[in-house]
Amino acid sequence: MRRIGIRREDKDPWEARVPVVPDDAARLMRSGAAEIVVQPSAQRVFGGDEYVRAGASLDDDLSACDIVLAVKEIPRELFAPCRTYAFFSHTIKGQPYNMDMLRRLMELECQLVDYERITDERGRRLIFFSRFAGLAGAIDSLWALGRRLEWEGVAPNPFAGLKQTYRYPTLAAALAAVREVGQRIACDGLPAQLCPFVVGVTGYGNVSLGAQEVLDALGAVTLVPDALDGLFAGAAARRTVHSVVFAEHDMVARRDATAPFALDEYLERPELYEGAFERWLPRLTVLLNCVFWDVRYPRLVTKAAARSLYAAAPPRLRVIGDVSCDIEGSVQLTVKETHIDEPVYVYDPDTGSIGDGVAGKGPVVLAVGNLPCELSRESSVAFSAALSPLLPTLAAADFSVPYDRLSLPPELRRALILHHGEFTPDYAYMQRFVAETGPEIDG
Repeated sequence: MRRIGIRREDKDPWEARVPVVPDDAARLMRSGAAEIVVQPSAQRVFGGDEYVRAGASLDDDLSACDIVLAVKEIPRELFAPCRTYAFFSHTIKGQPYNMDMLRRLMELECQLVDYERITDERGRRLIFFSRFAGLAGAIDSLWALGRRLEWEGVAPNPFAGLKQTYRYPTLAAALAAVREVGQRIACDGLPAQLCPFVVGVTGYGNVSLGAQEVLDALGAVTLVPDALDGLFAGAAARRTVHSVVFAEHDMVARRDATAPFALDEYLERPELYEGAFERWLPRLTVLLNCVFWDVRYPRLVTKAAARSLYAAAPPRLRVIGDVSCDIEGSVQLTVKETHIDEPVYVYDPDTGSIGDGVAGKGPVVLAVGNLPCELSRESSVAFSAALSPLLPTLAAADFSVPYDRLSLPPELRRALILHHGEFTPDYAYMQRFVAETGPEIDG
């Protein structure tokens, strides 16, 4: 019987997530699909005793395992020849910090399955933590808002009692706390200087949906972007939080205005478009950035726009929760990744300097790169529920055969980056990444 190993996570002291939870491990073993071996870990959200009760064995040594599962990248010195590894590899864009790891997998003729690439026939991801990034990012941004308003001396401050997500025992408890804040606003209202109160959410994928769950708990009333001008023209709503979700056509404009916006064209030829999101910034109190971004696309918030926004009186915008967390990416003010224990800094638009905490001129920026770790148990349960049905076929696969004879379901085949240490056809383009950052790998 094949053995599946679950590696301990050691990249980050906050990383307590697991790819397979004990209950799913028990079902997998009862089915006869595989044995489970778990590396002991003091920081894992599920204890070793829970896996033992499920029927798994604990062992520091995973060298006898045919397949090793992890969440984050595995150090290169821990790979063994001809094994199959599954984790978030962060390699498909040619990330230079992981090319040495990728080369080692190639040298050892290993298989690499990347969870990010497990998709359906339309390219939609099937296994992800992103909803929990949106949940934790939105809760933490509201917490940061409470702290910022305290520093400003704004009262009453209904957000002052909120805590960071990880300080609640469960997601349900965190959402209940947000719900209480919403009820307080509905009853007592907001300070006049905060009204109208608008939270903007960029994007509509899984990260955005998680953030919107939090705003729903807050009791937010959803508006379309074009309704913002009318909102500000009318009487300020003291007892209402408004949320606005921005799609691509709200965030960019075609350089040649004689042609209409076309989503397919924008995705394929973003150079024909320029950023147009900054016109919304004066209307927002909190911005939750939840979009996918790479260097081909226009930025949403530039440093120049921040200077302009803060040039006169302090604007409405207090907090930018950059859940996407691309360094100097779609939000150019995200100049560093923050951590759960020090999650925010203030970006000074005049000098470009930053200071940890919530004090100072400029927006508070939250840019935590591992937000789902704040909900390690719930996010692991959801992730495991999606991954576990694929594990019997992964365990049964005969990787010794040539790629064109490999029996894998299409979801896993699309995620197989390396087979026998060679790039599979969909990932042949990655050969240039390893060549650019080191010696060529002989096939």
